[in-house]
Amino acid sequence: MPDVSVAVIIVSYKSAALAIESLRSVQAERAAGGLSIRAVVVDNASGDFPRITHAVAENGWSSWVATVLAPRNGGFAYGNNLGIRHALQSGGADYVYLLNPDTQVRTGAIATLVRFLESQPRIGIAGSSFENEDGSDWPIAFRFPSLVSELSQALGLGPVMRLLDRWAVARQMSQLEPQPVDWICGASMMVRAAVLKAIGGLDEGYFLYFEETDFCLRARRAGFPTWYVPQSRVMHVGGQSTGVTERNTAPRRLPAYWFDSRRRYFIKAFGIAHAMAIDLAVLATYPCGWLKRLALRQRHDSVPHYYRDFIRGSVLRSTHRARSA
Repeated sequence: MPDVSVAVIIVSYKSAALAIESLRSVQAERAAGGLSIRAVVVDNASGDFPRITHAVAENGWSSWVATVLAPRNGGFAYGNNLGIRHALQSGGADYVYLLNPDTQVRTGAIATLVRFLESQPRIGIAGSSFENEDGSDWPIAFRFPSLVSELSQALGLGPVMRLLDRWAVARQMSQLEPQPVDWICGASMMVRAAVLKAIGGLDEGYFLYFEETDFCLRARRAGFPTWYVPQSRVMHVGGQSTGVTERNTAPRRLPAYWFDSRRRYFIKAFGIAHAMAIDLAVLATYPCGWLKRLALRQRHDSVPHYYRDFIRGSVLRSTHRARSA
């Protein structure tokens, strides 16, 4: 595939050291040959831009790595769109590969995704399987959130969750064969250029969280499905910029922008009336799950202040509905 070009987009916010190591893993992929790979690193106004540009020059990567300083920290979608525009305006690409700074691509990870999409021209997006720092698997992809998944999560009751497992957002994936999914983690997302031409970039109305869910939903509605490709492996630390999604730690309080993103997603996906019905169902059922955890002394499994913050960020508040409309 020597004529196939890939633009790798890395958005960094106070994660320069991780972004540099991620670039080092991409350099190894370039050295393997078979693809035309270049990268764009966007510093989201974190103050790390000089450190990143110095590392690019010091390592001799200037011929294939471009650096972009964002004028503001506009969030994950905003930073990726800056990188995508830069890549497409300075030579174009057959594929755009969104890669988190806290990742390292394993041997053949990029080429495997490209080969898969080259062999499946009707598929628009492909994602990798992940491994933790210790090498253990994290084989997760996702279903689109729905009323049923929100109810199941709010209740948190084992029998109910098992009964409704086929609607659960997180999916435990097979590591044997590629499989169709609703959406994949944006930490390693290969996107066919035709998808971007058809639906545009990521929605910058999301500061952080739900933007890749929204993107995959828009792509599916435009006729571009998403697949999970386990033969492409990427090490992903997770939660390094915010700490919210850091693995193997107790749940942390969710920031206000998580609830803003959640609200935006449900309104866009279902409309205001349906989104209101979902929020009403969560508000009615969450106390049952909380009482169960209290009775079983499992309060440490609950996200701190979730119910209060959910009310504050809900579409049921008239100010949020007015802004959304």
